[in-house]
Amino acid sequence: MEIKDIIKEENLVYSKTKLLTDTTLTYCPGCGHGVAHRLLMEVIEEMNIREDTIGISPVGCSVFAYDFMDIDMAQAAHGRAPAVATGIKRCWPDKFVFTYQGDGDLAAIGTAETIHACNRGENFTIIFINNGIYGMTGGQMAPTTLPGMKSSTTPFGRDVSLMGNPIKITELVAQLPGTYFVSRQAVHKPANVRKAKKAIRTAFEVQQQKKGLSFVEIVSNCNSNWKMTPIQSNQWMEENMFPYYPIGDIKIEGKLIKTN
Repeated sequence: MEIKDIIKEENLVYSKTKLLTDTTLTYCPGCGHGVAHRLLMEVIEEMNIREDTIGISPVGCSVFAYDFMDIDMAQAAHGRAPAVATGIKRCWPDKFVFTYQGDGDLAAIGTAETIHACNRGENFTIIFINNGIYGMTGGQMAPTTLPGMKSSTTPFGRDVSLMGNPIKITELVAQLPGTYFVSRQAVHKPANVRKAKKAIRTAFEVQQQKKGLSFVEIVSNCNSNWKMTPIQSNQWMEENMFPYYPIGDIKIEGKLIKTN
């Protein structure tokens, strides 16, 4: 090794995980999906479980996951990722299985699959990206859209009297006996990225220990459909999303620790 290579290696701060493909990300600039992908693949690489891991991508922006994650992936119909994950995990109980889903997919058309998989305590991991809106299909109101929040189908803001309240799906599944670890994190700042990675690692370790279902929500932005710059959307997320969807662990080792 030449001296220039040694100096370069010693000064290396970060290198891309080998489990991310070289495909150019197609997510909007500033979107949290790319960071979430990186954390997930880093955890799998660090645990050395690449050959034993199967991911399920559904419909929505999350569907692109198989373009960027260099692992075995399966495709599920809209909302059905937990059902597909259940079948795969029961066929290969020693595999690490995870779903990667958005809020429209998981908390709307996929509500039944999500709730029942969690209630049964299926031994896989759900990664849930919550940006409060339907991202891929044009920015329609999602189950997680905040009161007063504008979308293409709520141009004057979500009216709770007509459209109901946003669903705190993570708190909901935390109440079920089959969930062992439930956490809500974010990826917009370095400190949050570290906490999110720790939560994802814990979720996979829970699966390794065969303790039941682990559920990690990542509150993210959607600056394109929020009609903001990435910086503005992160600030709006902190000021509006976090009060309604507070960050932190909600259930650890099968015990609720946070219920607001």
